[in-house]
Amino acid sequence: MGKITGFLEYEREDRDYEPVAERVRHWREFVRPMAEQEYVTQAARCMNCGVPYCMGTGSLMPGTPGCPVNNQIPDWNDLVYNGDWDEAARNLHSTNNFPEVTGRICPAPCEASCTLNIDENPVTIKSIECAIADRAIAQALKPELPAAKTGKKVAIVGSGPAGLACAQQLARAGHEVHVYEKYAKAGGLLRYGIPDFKMEKHHVDRRVAQMQAEGVIFHYGAHVGVSVAAQKLVAAHDAVVLTGGAEAGRDLPIPGRELKGIHFAMDYLPQQNRRLSGEHGDGSEPILADGKRVVVIGGGDTGSDCIGTAFRQGAVSVVNFEILPQPPLRENKMLTWPDWPLKLRTSSSHEEGAERDFAVLTTRFSGTNGAVAKLHCARVDDKFKPMPGTEFEIDADLVLLAMGFVHPVHEGMIRDLGLALDRRGNVAASTADYKTSLDKVFAAGDMRRGQSLVVWAIREGRQAAHAVDKFLMGTTLLPR
Repeated sequence: MGKITGFLEYEREDRDYEPVAERVRHWREFVRPMAEQEYVTQAARCMNCGVPYCMGTGSLMPGTPGCPVNNQIPDWNDLVYNGDWDEAARNLHSTNNFPEVTGRICPAPCEASCTLNIDENPVTIKSIECAIADRAIAQALKPELPAAKTGKKVAIVGSGPAGLACAQQLARAGHEVHVYEKYAKAGGLLRYGIPDFKMEKHHVDRRVAQMQAEGVIFHYGAHVGVSVAAQKLVAAHDAVVLTGGAEAGRDLPIPGRELKGIHFAMDYLPQQNRRLSGEHGDGSEPILADGKRVVVIGGGDTGSDCIGTAFRQGAVSVVNFEILPQPPLRENKMLTWPDWPLKLRTSSSHEEGAERDFAVLTTRFSGTNGAVAKLHCARVDDKFKPMPGTEFEIDADLVLLAMGFVHPVHEGMIRDLGLALDRRGNVAASTADYKTSLDKVFAAGDMRRGQSLVVWAIREGRQAAHAVDKFLMGTTLLPR
């Protein structure tokens, strides 16, 4: 531990944002990094606790506090404090394949679990992680080649964070790895769901290039269960890992849902990402917010991404509805710490001018000439039932449904393979070995556990790779 009293001597400082008036005029990342010495000072605040909840104990008990990939946070904080950035990067990459991604878009459960968060001044773990990763990448991403090839052939279906992490680990173990992606480029939600202002896509491109140098073969426009026969794919490989995500969006089947101008968030966000990258669209009608009154239904990260995108497209106004009651501004630390607390979180997109309202249920849509014009809403009680006398209306030209995802798409691959599902509709697979009900077929990420965080997807991909390598070789050196 480099600075024993650092947490007493230094105040918490973190990265800043560009002013709203500037950042809504472009699509670039707008977080302003700190100077190198500031990261060193912030790393000195780490207490090197006897029980570092920030690191997580997820390998023993899923759902416990801290980091799902079990990043060795006190270790690389100490290395940064002592100026050994290269060793900090090696340590960080030993548990996390894509720290430059999590350093940008992870909500940082590690900081919620930090001992210093008891007085609301946690170590700036996420910012230090991002700084370590960006510094290492600036010095060039080198491929990590296996000592020998195994002769085994593995297919990964889906190239989101779970699929990419799994593919990279298996390639480094010496297997021939093929990634099948239905879209034109790799990345899954990292590419098509996360707006560029939160994470520019060159971060994904660099990792894909690194993986290709490590021998991973990407097949684009390969929709398993549609353009690629699922059973033939399984027969042609020694193991198959399904990491296609949970893509079935939660709908709002109320009167007026058929009106034009009402769209799923994941029909809206990928369009804009394709525009920015110059990728050809999928032929669907453009969804744009310019000059429109926008209502976003759903208060999570996806809803927030819709808000920021709508403002940059030139929306006249953006209103955000959430059916849950407004959370408290602060949590009771003695009751919640080190668990992830329920409290009001205001994203950078909310700060750009969105009006938020809670405990609101939309009961029907109405419109003119076949297009949405109004939402008819009511306040709800603690059982989410509309309360009489609380009805109200709001004008809207564009409605975006960002209420989460229910499970993976069942049509196509899952049904063709006859895979067993759990009670929530996800592909059933044990956390012990990630095996599905079909021999040599594994599942990981949101397809297995349901909608979750990017850091959980990376964890699942790494653990599935461990299970597949052990299945193929009888033993494995890949980390669990």
